[in-house]
Amino acid sequence: MVLWVFGYGSLIWNPGFDFDEKIVGFIKDYRRVFDLACIDHRGTPENPARTCTLEAKKGAVCWGTAYCVRGGIEKERAAMQYLERRECEYDQKTSVDFYKEEDLLRPAVSGVLVFTSTPDRKANKYYLGPAPLRETARQIATACGPCGNNRDYLFLLEKAMFNIGHQDDYVIDLANEVRKIIGSLKVTGVVSFAQKEESPSLMGIRHWIMKWPRPLRDLCRWMNERIWSALRSMQDTIQRSMLQKKINHSFTQKIQPERIDEVPISWKPHEALLHPLSLPATTIVVDS
Repeated sequence: MVLWVFGYGSLIWNPGFDFDEKIVGFIKDYRRVFDLACIDHRGTPENPARTCTLEAKKGAVCWGTAYCVRGGIEKERAAMQYLERRECEYDQKTSVDFYKEEDLLRPAVSGVLVFTSTPDRKANKYYLGPAPLRETARQIATACGPCGNNRDYLFLLEKAMFNIGHQDDYVIDLANEVRKIIGSLKVTGVVSFAQKEESPSLMGIRHWIMKWPRPLRDLCRWMNERIWSALRSMQDTIQRSMLQKKINHSFTQKIQPERIDEVPISWKPHEALLHPLSLPATTIVVDS
């Protein structure tokens, strides 16, 4: 028996369980919304965070990742036990068809499990319901819990969707609105946002890139990968040259792209292409 699970929120960048295969694709007739409360991770009962759930909508598509767990009933049970603890706010498990970009008509996998929530405040205590963009953004900008703040969840989702090549327009619009609110709160001194913030210049570059047509974004990503490859090659060349000259040396950091979930909000890989000063510093220590 094989278990397939579809991730459309934090599972995209942080699955947290042992899996054997990961596929990027989409499900039909659902859209991603921020209508579910989180009161014990990125929010509190007094100030709940807003996290993703799915809303049924005919003709909509929701991109994400499907994870396959093979290896026997014990491995599947361990994955399900972990997911049920983590996704405790979701009161439904739905079986869906999962599609890949290569074939939009025939499902790549059927019977994929997805955690969803009942859109009823009486039936599901975690369901907040829809709200205007500005109100949703303000709640996300200010909510914080034991596992971090709500805005980082949104920004990480925005980056994860960019990374898999299928941006969600609503996520982008919501993230941009949150940034505006953060800026206004910083100016008025209502909240301190010293941690993990974007500079205005990088924020503008990111907003600009996210509005490009997908072919241009793909080209940007491709060029950025080539830049990283050239930088790594340069570092290796320097290291070989110094070894030949019998110079004792060490690199304190190996040049490499950083993982999405380890990169602070102030730096993003694709922005290095247009803003070289945002590249993480690599220090060479030479002992003569």
